[in-house]
Amino acid sequence: MDFRLKVFYTVALRLNFTKAATELYITQPAVSKHIQELEETYKTKLFERNGSKIALTPAGKILLEHTKKIFEVYREIDFDMSSFHNERQGLLRLGSSTTISQYIISPVLARFHQKQQDIKVNLLNGNTEQIENALINKEIEIGIVEGQSKNQSIKYVPFIKDELVLVCNTQNPLVKQNEISLEDLKEMKFITRERGSGTLEVIEYALKQVGVKLSDLQIEMQLGNTESIKSYLLNSDCFAFMSIHAVDKELKNNELIVLDVENLTIERYFYIITLLGKSDALSELFIQNISSYYNLKL
Repeated sequence: MDFRLKVFYTVALRLNFTKAATELYITQPAVSKHIQELEETYKTKLFERNGSKIALTPAGKILLEHTKKIFEVYREIDFDMSSFHNERQGLLRLGSSTTISQYIISPVLARFHQKQQDIKVNLLNGNTEQIENALINKEIEIGIVEGQSKNQSIKYVPFIKDELVLVCNTQNPLVKQNEISLEDLKEMKFITRERGSGTLEVIEYALKQVGVKLSDLQIEMQLGNTESIKSYLLNSDCFAFMSIHAVDKELKNNELIVLDVENLTIERYFYIITLLGKSDALSELFIQNISSYYNLKL
């Protein structure tokens, strides 16, 4: 494999020479030298430089697409050839939305590593929209997400069921109510995830089915991850709809409490996503491990 292409690929993804150098364990001048050599080889500029910012040129974009395909082939070669001497080796790039990364996938990764110690796993975290984009851009092979946007180029396979519940801290005055009405929701202050979050999309859809718009709620703040929302709840009188998996520890420790909402149950599936028509042995191996861990038939 031409190391210069690996340097180019890393710079193209990060659009930052310093970050690429750190990731590749080489100096920034070395990164610049490799890029310069490639530009001399192809007799064209690969990056536009504007002060401290860089962007891919049209030629750079074409080279990036070819480089992705080359690395994909190399990855499959490494895995397939290693099976001839009963050792499975290779790199698996996963993407997972925040809730799943923090509360669902870790035990699966631990068991997978115990069984396949020579397979390196890189895990990218982000919201559902970011993970889908990473899959489409071939930055990952498998994603596990909280929502189903029905992108035509993506295959969605239901993984495990989840329930989103209304929670607040145990000192909140409303915990004395047996049930929260739909009208009550409009008077309460909420913390939500950011736009692009699969969780937020599911909540918005479920509320719409019972005649409540997301805009009807008093949203005090939008936060980018589940842990931030839990911390905010513990220090305020706000409310949030959260995955039951995400609040398991806080419920057991009596720090947060679940409130029932009349005529409202929010259930969803987590989905394993891959590109339609695209499958490789290493990805299939990991999906088999997920399914056996949770006793699923995928």
